[in-house]
Amino acid sequence: MDSLAPHKGRLLVAEPSILSDSSFNRSVVLLTEHSQDSSIGFILNKPLSYTLRDLIPDIDCDFIVYQGGPVEQDNLYFIHQIPEHIPNSIEVGNGIYWGGNFDSLVDLLNDKKIDSSSIRFFLGYSGWASNQLLDEMDTNSWFCIENSYPNILKEKNNSFWKNHLLEIGGKYKLWANAPSDPKLN
Repeated sequence: MDSLAPHKGRLLVAEPSILSDSSFNRSVVLLTEHSQDSSIGFILNKPLSYTLRDLIPDIDCDFIVYQGGPVEQDNLYFIHQIPEHIPNSIEVGNGIYWGGNFDSLVDLLNDKKIDSSSIRFFLGYSGWASNQLLDEMDTNSWFCIENSYPNILKEKNNSFWKNHLLEIGGKYKLWANAPSDPKLN
């Protein structure tokens, strides 16, 4: 399987070789930014036990919050598909946008004008310094693929990582069906 170069809007899939990394084990990350200076993304397949209302009581919304990554885990981030309703959103690609005017978002949430399939919230983010992500890809920690999902925000189950490995096939089929803790095998 040939990995693509990292690019904003693409997906990073954790290689089975990083099973011991508690932050990224079995993760699929949407890259929201990639440059020579840094890379930023959000883990798409690790829901937390929190809802938005748990974190911000003034918001009357029970959308699930996801672990975005190990950086700044005390901050809330969001990606969405409704830039026409959230000013100052940054286009990521494939119909996905990052951030925007939070006051507008709060009003939309409290007025029940947003569906959970068009937005996702994260505590923290995944970040890499200059060349760090490329170095990790060279040591087989990640591979990068196109985001071919028409609405990746609907992909909410924990088998997202496994499904990617099964699609790729080959040696990845074996890893896809391995237990999360190989010692339990």
